[in-house]
Amino acid sequence: MSFLSLLLLALVQGLTEFLPVSSSAHLKLFHLANGTEEGALVLDVAVHIGTMTAVCLYFWRDMLLMLRGLGEILRGRFRTEGAQLFLLLTLATMPAIAVGLTLKLSGLVERLDQLWLMGSTMIIFGIVLWWADRIGAQTQREFTLRAAIIMGLWQAVALIPGVSRSGATITAARLLGYERVAGARLAMLMSIPTILASGSLLAVDVVKAGDWSLASDAGLAALMAFGAALLALSVMMRLLARVSFTPYVIYRIVLGVVLLIIAAR
Repeated sequence: MSFLSLLLLALVQGLTEFLPVSSSAHLKLFHLANGTEEGALVLDVAVHIGTMTAVCLYFWRDMLLMLRGLGEILRGRFRTEGAQLFLLLTLATMPAIAVGLTLKLSGLVERLDQLWLMGSTMIIFGIVLWWADRIGAQTQREFTLRAAIIMGLWQAVALIPGVSRSGATITAARLLGYERVAGARLAMLMSIPTILASGSLLAVDVVKAGDWSLASDAGLAALMAFGAALLALSVMMRLLARVSFTPYVIYRIVLGVVLLIIAAR
């Protein structure tokens, strides 16, 4: 893969992983426009590592809190702030892991990889995000067991291509009453174990396939994806303090229409 293609791949993955616009739809468009093959597993693992590192760095205080919480859990202390956050985030990840494994083992992952489906879900869940942002109260403060379960189920729904993992979890957070920044923070923290699980599955496939032909590009891809993801996170979190999700919704609808037009050809 050329340097330009590698750069574009890292930028597409890094910029769209955490925005509520569906990274899978953008990657599909990238491969169609670039004429490249999907499924370069080594690069997929690399960009996952890059984006996960970005969110860990951006929310480093929460990461330290969770690490302390893990230590407290190991010492039998389950009611501290860090322990509660660690346990609830772990619980919130379980539905996506269970559904993801089911889809992968059943072969449904490939069947769902359809442009018409991506276009439809981009539009439908974009409208749902707009609706949730419009009616959502701003009364919820604590991350509760109920919130973890509901947001976890929405995250599992996001395994359908085009839904957007961050879009689905932010939608759930707004419906639960979290204000925009708080809801986005929880959605981003939920992404860490999810991306780790997804990257681990890809890594297993890499080992099985012996696909190391692009290993020399992997480090560069991870670094560029890290930079793009950190930039996207920083901009989004700052904008959410004063801007609604409407611009993302408009973008989703436009892109969804484009995908449906391409699929109809």
